Amino acid sequence: MGKASNTGVRPTIRMVAELAGVSTATVSYVLSGRRGDAGPGVSDPTAEKVKAVAERLGYRPNQAARAIRTGRTNTVILSLTMLSDPWSLSVIEAVQKAAAPLGITPMILGDADWVKVLGTHSADAVFVDAVRPGQRDALRKLAEHGTTLVVFDEGLEPEGFDVIRSIAGPGCRMAVQHLLHGHRRIACLTPATAGGASGGTRYRAYSEALMEAGIPENEDYVGLFDGTSAGAYAATTRLLSLPDRPTAIYATTDFAAVAAINAAQRIGLAAGVDVDIIGVGNTVEGERMSPSLSTVGPVDFFGKLARLLLQRATSPTTPDAKSEPAVLDFPWHLFVRESAPHRSSATRLY
Repeated sequence: MGKASNTGVRPTIRMVAELAGVSTATVSYVLSGRRGDAGPGVSDPTAEKVKAVAERLGYRPNQAARAIRTGRTNTVILSLTMLSDPWSLSVIEAVQKAAAPLGITPMILGDADWVKVLGTHSADAVFVDAVRPGQRDALRKLAEHGTTLVVFDEGLEPEGFDVIRSIAGPGCRMAVQHLLHGHRRIACLTPATAGGASGGTRYRAYSEALMEAGIPENEDYVGLFDGTSAGAYAATTRLLSLPDRPTAIYATTDFAAVAAINAAQRIGLAAGVDVDIIGVGNTVEGERMSPSLSTVGPVDFFGKLARLLLQRATSPTTPDAKSEPAVLDFPWHLFVRESAPHRSSATRLY
C-alpha cells in the first residue's frame, strides 16, 4: 500500500475503498466531515482505517464533484469591507470557530465587489457586511436565484434573505453620555468618508449629546481621518497636542478607538487616566487589549451572527424545506472598561 502514493496517479475514492476493504459509499461518508467520523453501519475502527488509508495515499475529496452531487460547496463567503477593522476580525474569528466542527471553510472577500463575485462563485451561505443603495436589487436577484444570504444593514427588510440589524444611534449617544459624567472637553474621532462633521448617525449622536448637555461644539475637537488606522492615529495625535486638549475622546468605531489609545500612549498619556477613550462596536480585540476598551455595542453579536450563518449553510436547500427569512435585532449596551472608567461630576476633568 505504501507504493500507491508514489505512482504519479492521483488517488481516487475507489482506490481508498479497495485498500481499506470497504465500499466507496463508506469512504465518502467517513471523509465528508459533516456528520462525524462514523454513522449507521460504520464502526469507529472502520472509520479510522479509512482515514488512515486516505492519509497514506494523499487522497483529498474532489470538492467540485461533491458540490455537483450534493448541491453543497462546504464553504461560506464573508464579504467584509475593511479586513483590518477589529469588527471584521471578530466576524472572521466567530465564523471560523463555528464552521470548523462542521467541516465548512470560510472564504473572505476583503473590500471586494461582492455583486460581481457572487455572480460567478457559489457558497452554502454568504454574509455581506455593507450594502450600497444601488446594490439592493442585486441582493433580491441573488436570493431569487437560490443564493443564501445574511445581510448586515440597519434599514433593509428581508426579501428572500436574512437581515442582521443593529441600530447604532441610541448606543452611540449612550457612549457620549458616559463621557459627559466626567468631562466637558470631549473630542470626536470619525472618518471623513462617513460624513464627518456634516452628517452620519454616529457623529450626530456626539453633536446632539453635547447640545443637550449645554456644551458648545468645538470644531477643533472633531478629529476627521481618512478611514485608515494611520489616519486615526494621526488625528488623535493632533487632538491631544492642542494647548487646551480634550480630556476624553469618543471614537465612532472600535477600530479608531484602538488607534487613539496607541497614539495617546505614544505621546505619554495613559488611556483611562490622563484621557478617557470610548469606542463603538464591542469588538473582541477591544475587550482583550490593554488597557481594555470601553465601548458600546450589542451582546454576543458575533457569536449569534456566526450561528445564524452556519445554520443557514447547513439547512435543507429545497424550497419547501427552507426557513423563512428573518430579522435578527440586537439592542446595544454600554461596556465600561479600563480606557474610560466610571467618573462622577465630583471628579470632572475640566
